[in-house]
Amino acid sequence: MSDHPIIFEEWKTGCGALIAVARLNMPKTLNSLSLEMIRLLTPQLKRWAEDPAIQAVWLEAEGDRAFCAGGDIVALYRSMTEPQAASEGEAFFTEEYELDHLIHTFPKPIVCWGHGIVMGGGMGIMQGASHRVVTEGSKLAMPEISIGLYPDVAAGWFLNRTPGRTGLFLGLTGTRLNGADALFTGLADRFIRHDLKAEVVAELCKRNWQDEEAHAVVGSVLRQFERQSGDAIPESPVRTHFDEINRVTDADSLETTVSQLKELSGGDGWVAKATRSLAGASPTSLALVWRHLHGCKHDSLKEVLDKELALSRKCLTKGEFAEGIRALLIDKDQQPRWRYASLAEMDSAWIDDFVTR
Repeated sequence: MSDHPIIFEEWKTGCGALIAVARLNMPKTLNSLSLEMIRLLTPQLKRWAEDPAIQAVWLEAEGDRAFCAGGDIVALYRSMTEPQAASEGEAFFTEEYELDHLIHTFPKPIVCWGHGIVMGGGMGIMQGASHRVVTEGSKLAMPEISIGLYPDVAAGWFLNRTPGRTGLFLGLTGTRLNGADALFTGLADRFIRHDLKAEVVAELCKRNWQDEEAHAVVGSVLRQFERQSGDAIPESPVRTHFDEINRVTDADSLETTVSQLKELSGGDGWVAKATRSLAGASPTSLALVWRHLHGCKHDSLKEVLDKELALSRKCLTKGEFAEGIRALLIDKDQQPRWRYASLAEMDSAWIDDFVTR
């Protein structure tokens, strides 16, 4: 296996056109997205966008455990705690969001094979793709409440486009979605069995791309293999509990919403498990989720990403994010010392400062 963090290839099709491939190649770190990877992927995508021989882009990852488990938060921790690395955090967020915007606005089809864990920064990449594929092994989430951050990478845009108030629920709880949940919430487009991946690739390469519009070629191939995958699709707990999710997130304040969510966390069912994370969540993160999602409802993608860059810069300096990473990944004591122990104790000026540009 190559030691390059991203492997780039070009597959030749039956008609002589090319499908460009980017394979995240850091399986030992669950393909966590580093600044180096961003700086490799962004210019390559720009070259492929301009190359008339390239008909589509295929995004995948090495290994079966994860497409991308998120950003390289250990490197972000260094940027917050080591003076010589201070500029790296801001560079990471700036360039990550530029990459996300590039994928969202890419002029050719991008297929993202979202098998395994897709979280945080991985969601930022996947959500911009024109054709988002999930499998029986997909696990999607925006779990930033556990590390003192908030759902970024354009989550202010894509979580606000989920049905009902499911986006708010996902942001406040960090709930993991399976492939069926991802389809129901609009966070994926196709469900295809992972063992069919090689056949999907072979069929894409076999097609004559000169006779049909590129998006139509991709769509017809994915549709063909989705029809073969119906027996593997799991139940969607989010669909099953949709009415209950809407009920408990229906409140005029964050405090009431969180209280209603916590009332569900006592049992053994899916909803109880999904809401249990609130017990250890950063109150600051919960407040940022609430403010950010409500504040972005009518914004364009670019406006959301601009807001997120300003907000993430604040997160790099105010301590809560660093403390969350310390507790989870550095000291691994699982005992974060959040600035405020509860929402009731929180000074509103503290949150106001995060969102003031």
